[in-house]
Amino acid sequence: MIQQMKKIEKRKNRNSNTWACLLFLFACGCMLSGAQAEVAPRAIENFCEDWQFHFGDLEQAEQPGLDDGAWRTLNVPHDWSIEQPMDPKAPGGSSTGYRRGGIGWYRKTFELPKAAEGQKVFIDFDGVYMNSQVWINGHLLGFRPFGYIGFRYDLTPHLNADGENVIAVRTDVKDASSRWYPGGGIYRRVWLTTVDPIHVAHWGNYVTTPKVSETEASVQLRIEVENQRTSAAEVRLKSIILDSAGRRVAEASVSAQIKADDLYEFDQVFTVTNPLLWSPDSPDLYSIVSTVEADGQLVDEVTTPLGIRTFEFTKDRGLIFNGKEMDVKGVCLHQDFGPLGIAYNSRAMERRLEIMREMGCNAIRTSHNPRDPEFYALCDRMGFLVMDEAFDEWKIPKLWQNQAYALYFDEWSERDLSDFIRRDRNHPSVVLWSIGNEINEQYQAQGGAMSARLADIVKQHDTSR
Repeated sequence: MIQQMKKIEKRKNRNSNTWACLLFLFACGCMLSGAQAEVAPRAIENFCEDWQFHFGDLEQAEQPGLDDGAWRTLNVPHDWSIEQPMDPKAPGGSSTGYRRGGIGWYRKTFELPKAAEGQKVFIDFDGVYMNSQVWINGHLLGFRPFGYIGFRYDLTPHLNADGENVIAVRTDVKDASSRWYPGGGIYRRVWLTTVDPIHVAHWGNYVTTPKVSETEASVQLRIEVENQRTSAAEVRLKSIILDSAGRRVAEASVSAQIKADDLYEFDQVFTVTNPLLWSPDSPDLYSIVSTVEADGQLVDEVTTPLGIRTFEFTKDRGLIFNGKEMDVKGVCLHQDFGPLGIAYNSRAMERRLEIMREMGCNAIRTSHNPRDPEFYALCDRMGFLVMDEAFDEWKIPKLWQNQAYALYFDEWSERDLSDFIRRDRNHPSVVLWSIGNEINEQYQAQGGAMSARLADIVKQHDTSR
């Protein structure tokens, strides 16, 4: 009883605004690391403003010399499909909101900050629908057909350090690419990330809680650090677990020599005493601030969300969460915002979750594809269980036109599924992975083998669910 009272008192005193805490940590990261620096070593710039947009295809639109002065200026996230007229003869019919497909071009001109000298510069897209191609200064960076998972490109080799740079993005939405309204364009946020050549790899942090009780929790953190310098370096990783009020509850430090152009995975183990357990009723969150030092200099810092909880699905008692039976009261929720389209809107999503909570919902299935990264942070903070779904179809199409993911499954399913798991695996709200929705292969002889292959990919990147 005394221990329960202590836990209640801790909750009363805690600062419930986790985001405010994280902003504080971002500003004070150098103090946490013990290294001297005036700014945080990892710069993440919101890259959403002042894009030029053109609906329809154009030749040479990727070239930096193209005059885009007559194009429309807008901010992303942006859904060009919702702006198109409804067409009762659209091939997708009601499935795609009576909208036809099309091609939309985006361009953005920018200059590099002086702080980027000698650094690696990446562009991160949270989601582009679909068949996106991205160029920097006329150089093709890549193609991603899947419209629901984020991706990163390295801009560094192709940048003009002392002048203007031009990013160009082409989106190509087919007439019948989905069984629901899919939208089109750069419909999630874009970020410009500048880091030292020695840095935490993209989605390279992974936290689990192998042992959990009311008195003690074991926390394991694995972090992949890349050395993209031309010489080896002595690298030190320091990590501190903080509660929601910013108090240190555990810390660890480890060092290793990392060769040039190599990746090393650090492994750290912590013990948290008298942990506040995360659950839908009490979504108590911690955070892990990890700093990377190379040859004694601070070079990177990342924050990993942490929710301490334990759960299992049983055949006779259902879901056992933190040792107790829990009823799952869930909904299947698509990502669009009705007449607002699919352009991600933070407040619209938060309000949607508030409505779900008011009606008694405690779980959400992401019908039928990955969501914006902020969706999972909201579920962590607001206390929703998430069944995180990857695909709506594999190789057998669900629409007779066959313009959806079945076209790309063979070539892209491993990459898309791996990125999906690595991106979302640190969220305590995620308790189930779904590798497919109503998949037609379940009735075919090859279905079992295909399912096993995808399950193996999941387990390569997460063994905790």
